[in-house]
Parts: sequence; C-alpha cells; structure tokens
Amino acid sequence: MIPKARVIGFSDESSAPIKMQTLSCSTWEIMSYFAGLDVSLRAVSICVIDENVKIAFERSVPFEIEDVVACLRSVGGFVEQVGFEAGVMSQYLYRGLVTAGFDTICMEARQVAVALSAMRNKTDKNDARGIAQVLRSGWFSEVHIKSCDSPYDRALLTSRKTVLRKCIVLEQEVRGLMRAFGVRLPSTLSHRQFEETVLPIIEDDDRIAYALMPMIEAWRSLYESFLELDRRVKATARKDPICLLL
Repeated sequence: MIPKARVIGFSDESSAPIKMQTLSCSTWEIMSYFAGLDVSLRAVSICVIDENVKIAFERSVPFEIEDVVACLRSVGGFVEQVGFEAGVMSQYLYRGLVTAGFDTICMEARQVAVALSAMRNKTDKNDARGIAQVLRSGWFSEVHIKSCDSPYDRALLTSRKTVLRKCIVLEQEVRGLMRAFGVRLPSTLSHRQFEETVLPIIEDDDRIAYALMPMIEAWRSLYESFLELDRRVKATARKDPICLLL
C-alpha cells in the first residue's frame, strides 16, 4: 500500500492552504556590537559599531568605571566585545569591565598604533573608531592581564627601589662635597658603614657639620625606611609559593 503523500502548507482534510506565520529578522536576531575605548587619564572616548561597520554610538565620559559601564549598557543591543589599548590604567579598567559582565579585550598597543597611524586626523574620537574597527576585525594580539596581587607587589618593590636610589644619591653628594676638604672616602663602603665612617669626620669641623649634618639626618631617615621596606619585601617573598621554588 502506497502511503498518502502530504504536502507542506496544506491540511490533510482539504487542499486549502494553511496561513504560515512569518517572523521578521528583527524578532529573532540580536544585533552584536563592538565597543572601542580610547583611554586617557581623565576621560574615555567610546565608539560602538555593529557587525556591518556602522557607527551606532559615540560618546566621551569621565574615566570612572561606573560611568563607562553605564554608557556601554545604554547601547540598544548586545555588546559582544569591549577593547582598548594596553596602558597604565589597563588593569584597573579591565577588572572593572569584567566585573560588570563585559567580554573585555586588552590589545597590544604597538599593533593598534600601526593601525591607527593610517588615519588622517588624530583625535580621541577617531582613535576610538579605529580601535573598534580593529576589535571587530580581530587583527590584534591580546595582552595578558596580571593577577590582582601584582599591582600591590609591584608598588612594594618600586617603593623599596626608589628609597634605596635616594639613599645612594645622598651618599654620592656627601662624597663629592667632602672631597673639597681633602677627604676621600673608600670606594667600597656599604650602606651600614657609611654613617659610621662619615659622621666622625663631619663632627670634627663645625662648619662642615653645619652644612652636611641635615643631609646625614635625611639619609638616616631614608635608610631606616629602606630597611623597613626591605623587611616587608622579604616577608612577602616567604609567603609566595613561586618565590619559595627559587
């Protein structure tokens, strides 16, 4: 027995066509957007483009995470990716946008700079447009964002290095000034031995002491701060699992 053929679009009982409901593309498609951010210390220029490279949104807002997030959420569509160049404020901006739920990309600055160099007018607004175009095309290398503890560790190490550098500068100044009085300090003199060697020589002459004792006191204060920072660095290193492997 040959089964009865069924024609799509017609009912089984009659040959009257069934009215089929047609859905427009706008009812099931969600337009995806790409947001390019040109970041400065005080403001952020935002440009949002769609999949057809059409500019959908442009605005400049103060550089605050709340303002940037509110601006991106005001876009009438789904922001697929948010991208910006790597820079000084990259970690702060990246973590704020990720916490807000955006797919955030930090792009290699040299590659983006080459792409933006072809633009005729160099403005923050045009840079944001170019960054959005680079983000949509995918012609970039993503930059790794360090852990949350990295900025704190870096601040501690930088503080220690800066204070030590200032101590060395003061030691060299004292060495140079004392040469005018015929005093030549040993070339290999540790920081701990510096004050023990210099202080008796300065105290023997009231006029030298009048000029150099404030500098020695400043050096002593800086060196005590350096020792405290050095202890904190060592204490942090003892708790770090990677440093313990060295």
